[in-house]
Amino acid sequence: MKFKRSERIVYMTSYLLRHPNQLVPLTFFVQKFEQAKSSISEDIQIIKETFQQEEIGIVTTTAGASGGVTFVPKMYRREAKELIDYLCDMLQEKERLLPGGYLFMSDLVGNPRLLGQVGELIATMYMDEEIDAIVTIATKGISLANAVANIMNVPVVVIRKDNKVTEGSTVSINYVSGSSRKIETMVLSKRTLPEESNVLIVDDFMRAGGSITGVMNLMSEFKAKVIGVSVLVESKEVKHRLIEDYTSLVKLSDVDEYNQSFTVEQGNCLERFK
Repeated sequence: MKFKRSERIVYMTSYLLRHPNQLVPLTFFVQKFEQAKSSISEDIQIIKETFQQEEIGIVTTTAGASGGVTFVPKMYRREAKELIDYLCDMLQEKERLLPGGYLFMSDLVGNPRLLGQVGELIATMYMDEEIDAIVTIATKGISLANAVANIMNVPVVVIRKDNKVTEGSTVSINYVSGSSRKIETMVLSKRTLPEESNVLIVDDFMRAGGSITGVMNLMSEFKAKVIGVSVLVESKEVKHRLIEDYTSLVKLSDVDEYNQSFTVEQGNCLERFK
């Protein structure tokens, strides 16, 4: 079957979009369309220029026998700000306030399309870093971590609070919960994370940062390097936060549980967008 250039470009675009941050050998497309490498390279150049012009992402090519093409999703500042503004409006509903100053966010983390956008935003902030895995804490952070990992094309590492038989040998530590000041435990299977990995910690909500500090301590047991910490929502009014270097999408402040009032504003993540 003879493919027209327009048909090749449609297929290649679709394939790259479905395989982000994955090196696709040029020979894959050469054999698929029975075309010369030069023709395929010209097709890729068209896709590359269009993606850049329409702010879809970055297409890079690698020369050599083992070379190929890689699509790196990138969210630009305009789209990132629109997403943050939408999240602020969405989370501002007063019915979302829960006892203890938390927000109801199950509908947000349960929305695949919206969570995919959030994942792309977080992935964009750390796109220039070498990340081997996304680390999170069970359970609400899992869907967010999966959204980021899907864009970055890396595995998700889930830390749990109890030991499961199916996990095999584990490493556990005790940590002080930042909000309740209770001594709690977190557990991670030894097989889940190779030693000396570069990790990005992702979570849905951060108050004082006690849980994330515990995650960082657990990562040191695996000799892992924490490249960054990113949270969906941070509580702004915290006197003694244990984490200083982190990114947040939105901030929660002025919480008044009696009057069911609070303020949601943009976090610091846009500082990473030029």
